[in-house]
Amino acid sequence: MAKGVFLVRADSIYDDQPEVRYQFPRQYLSRASQFVGDWIVYFEPVKAGKQGYHAVAKVERIVPDPSAESRYLALIEPGSYLPLEQAVPFRINGEVVERGVLNEESRISGRAQSAVRPLSDSDFNRIVALGLSEDGLPTGTITGVAEDQTPFDVPRDRTTLLTSRLVRDKVFRAKVLEAYDSRCALTGFKFINGGGKAEAQAAHIKPVEANGPDIVTNGIALSGTVHWMFDRGLLSLADDLTILLSSRINDVDGARKLINPSGRASPPSASNLRPHPKYLEWHRQHCFKG
Repeated sequence: MAKGVFLVRADSIYDDQPEVRYQFPRQYLSRASQFVGDWIVYFEPVKAGKQGYHAVAKVERIVPDPSAESRYLALIEPGSYLPLEQAVPFRINGEVVERGVLNEESRISGRAQSAVRPLSDSDFNRIVALGLSEDGLPTGTITGVAEDQTPFDVPRDRTTLLTSRLVRDKVFRAKVLEAYDSRCALTGFKFINGGGKAEAQAAHIKPVEANGPDIVTNGIALSGTVHWMFDRGLLSLADDLTILLSSRINDVDGARKLINPSGRASPPSASNLRPHPKYLEWHRQHCFKG
């Protein structure tokens, strides 16, 4: 086993769904096979976007792609995908974070252009340490590294951090509330307490227990009462975000007064962050008591 980097980009010709699969050509098969059972980091180059090193996941297995000749799929272990709290750039203060792409003269080598490449344990731990703190809270500004530590000091092993439910829940909450501006999608309420903490909660549409991923498109910001109703199948959402009320609600009129007057959930402003239809369908089929 070995850790690695998978390059992704919005304009990719490959059929990637990072929390589920990563598609790649035959030329990378032997290299990618080394990552089975271990962690990879998703990286988006500057020319393709601004994410940099932005998520981690564990490769479960690699199979031929039945729909594309000479292409393969790295299947991601369910529940392992995790976005970093903050993206880590390729360079910090002019220096490369992924030291493995440097040659003997400390210059960037051709390895940096490879879409699938190995990643040393020290580089992996460094990237995770910069993108995710031990309690799942932001590590602070990337450029604001402590004076007695450079971003290139090798931190201790961080893999156990990636499987901590406490850490994953904190990251998920932060990402979902950021996408929804801390406002409940079903009621429109945005309450902030004296300590600056939002009342809204981050709800999984497809729950963790059913291998639902910790990603914004599988999440929705909900106030406490509607979160309770959503988890118990008394509320759900159609693909167009129409709010569905269960016939088992004992006070339907009261529930209608609670939700948005439009009868629809308010999605994030960024269309790529709105609830994914496949997770909404799962909730309707397996949870909603219609």
